Amino acid sequence: MRTVLLGPPGAGKGTQATRLAERWQVPAISTGDIFRANVQGKTELGRRAQEYMSAGALVPDEITNAMVRDRLAEDDVAGGFLLDGYPRNPDQAVELDTMLSDLGVELDVAIEITADRDEVTDRLLKRAEIEGRADDTEPVIRKRLEVYAKQTAPVAAYYDGRGLLVQVDGMSEIDAVTEAIIAAVADR
Repeated sequence: MRTVLLGPPGAGKGTQATRLAERWQVPAISTGDIFRANVQGKTELGRRAQEYMSAGALVPDEITNAMVRDRLAEDDVAGGFLLDGYPRNPDQAVELDTMLSDLGVELDVAIEITADRDEVTDRLLKRAEIEGRADDTEPVIRKRLEVYAKQTAPVAAYYDGRGLLVQVDGMSEIDAVTEAIIAAVADR
């Protein structure tokens, strides 16, 4: 199973990525993990990414794409993967298609976990309080949701146009969302 997991911040992507990867016996790959591994490993890509991150800037697509390409070439993804946090824009989605084509494989499904904006904001504020995330204030969360709507949500339209998109409501209980995703993917 080769899967992309989409959804706004707070929709439960990280939780579902872990559960689904375990269920499908594929690695869950998050861009955050890829960035951290490259920075900690002091790779050339990691050094370049760190320069942007230290300045509070987004890591350019060119660097992100190269890191994802390297990760997808590793042996443990030969049987599939679940990408969480990539692609973040339509250009990255096109680049992912190229990467997979170069590897002689195709994406099986893009899963979008949908969520109500106000409920997600409340969910993230509660998480911030529990985890002591002082930087996750309501204005910051709303800005992240705006950025998602503008930059990342069009990726869902891209995959929908290719007949790969499955949408699941992420506002149910965790187990119910997992089961809904599994059922939706099986029904494809």
